[in-house]
Amino acid sequence: MNPANSDEAMREIELDIAEGADIVMVKPALSYLDIIRRAKDTFNIPIAGYNVSGEYSMVKAAAANGWIDGERITKEILKSIRRAGADIIITYHAKEVAVWLKGANSF
Repeated sequence: MNPANSDEAMREIELDIAEGADIVMVKPALSYLDIIRRAKDTFNIPIAGYNVSGEYSMVKAAAANGWIDGERITKEILKSIRRAGADIIITYHAKEVAVWLKGANSF
């Protein structure tokens, strides 16, 4: 697909649903927050955002170099995917986020 053509992405999602998809996955999630939002607004189906390994690696490398607060940025990224409309988030950050959430009232 042409990454600049969001209408094409919407047509592909519509075809997937017509073929029987139960869930639509958008990846990479961070680069396509607009597609997540459009899909959520257009289709009555769960939307999954896949926070891919490249997005994960960028956060880890920047945090390791002291350029960012890795925990704060990770939470911000995952919140943005959810805020865009994802019902499900698939992420390599899952284990560390589970630790952060343990005992916390909110994310």
